[in-house]
Amino acid sequence: MKPVPGILDIAPYVGGRAEAAGAARVFKLSSNESPLGPSPKAVEAFKAAAASMHLYPEGSAALLRQAIGEAHDIPPERIVCGNGSDELLHLLPQIYAGPGDEVLYSAHGFLVYKLAALAASAVPVAVPEPDLVTDVDALLKRASAKTKICFVANPNNPTGSYNTAADLRRLRAGLPTECLLVIDAAYAEYVNRNDYDAGLELAATTENTVMTRTFSKIYGLAALRVGWAYGPDAIVDALNRVRGPFNVSTAAQAAAIAAVKDRVHVAEAAAHNTKWLAWLAERIAATGLNVRSSVGNFLLIEFPETGAKSAAAADKFLMSKGVILRGVGAYGLSHALRISVGTEEGNRAAVAAIEEFMA
Repeated sequence: MKPVPGILDIAPYVGGRAEAAGAARVFKLSSNESPLGPSPKAVEAFKAAAASMHLYPEGSAALLRQAIGEAHDIPPERIVCGNGSDELLHLLPQIYAGPGDEVLYSAHGFLVYKLAALAASAVPVAVPEPDLVTDVDALLKRASAKTKICFVANPNNPTGSYNTAADLRRLRAGLPTECLLVIDAAYAEYVNRNDYDAGLELAATTENTVMTRTFSKIYGLAALRVGWAYGPDAIVDALNRVRGPFNVSTAAQAAAIAAVKDRVHVAEAAAHNTKWLAWLAERIAATGLNVRSSVGNFLLIEFPETGAKSAAAADKFLMSKGVILRGVGAYGLSHALRISVGTEEGNRAAVAAIEEFMA
């Protein structure tokens, strides 16, 4: 029996590496994880949930949605929680796109957008971004009556670039009325720009806009797989009809509630990122490499296309030193590596290894 069209065209997603053979000490800076880890309050809540693991989770994640609503001053009934935001990103094309329909995304956008389109038997359309910034004009030019979904990562992974609130308003206004705009704001908590909006405004005020968020990044709950979406009632209703009935575990809900309420820990994580992101950018650029400006918790480092100082050569050298970065060839950026902001020790080890490689 053959799968439906699109499934066999999917190249399985490969996460960041975690091991460096032969290295005495390993610094994993490949997956944009929080170097501060989760809130201690989230850890305690997770442990406490162990006593009820024989019971099914509360299916609507009501208390978690209430906590998220209070944190962002939005109505909980317009929030739907998922097994990571990835689950929700996959479900939206299954609901709103199909054979012959097109799903737009920026050429260097998150890999999951293409996978989600193919899984729905829709046509993925990668729109060029000449300066590694999502090009609103290019997206609007490519959009047509066939366009059912437009994915925008803001900030974008792996480039670290972002679009302003005005950019997103212009995009929403120019897209076909029946095209769903999905704003993936996984790294929103790290951004400190006055002209940025995570997508709350558009999701609250327009009919066909959804914002997705995750607990995997600044909250440090990547292993628990918790994400959420905010949007119009009709879209939230559709998501609730197709998602798994118990898609967020009891322990994950408990930890996420504690995490979103611990604003001190979140502020500490954001401050750590602001400090070390700038430090990494300055020190790596001083070696002669081009470092892309980033508002996330990672940097894109560009190497010469070929020769002894290529990204592949750097990756091999850094791995020998126990420093694991992320190759981004799958994003069409084979000349670059992505480095996540780590602990102070990890950041210093990475810079020392890059300096040694470039010397």
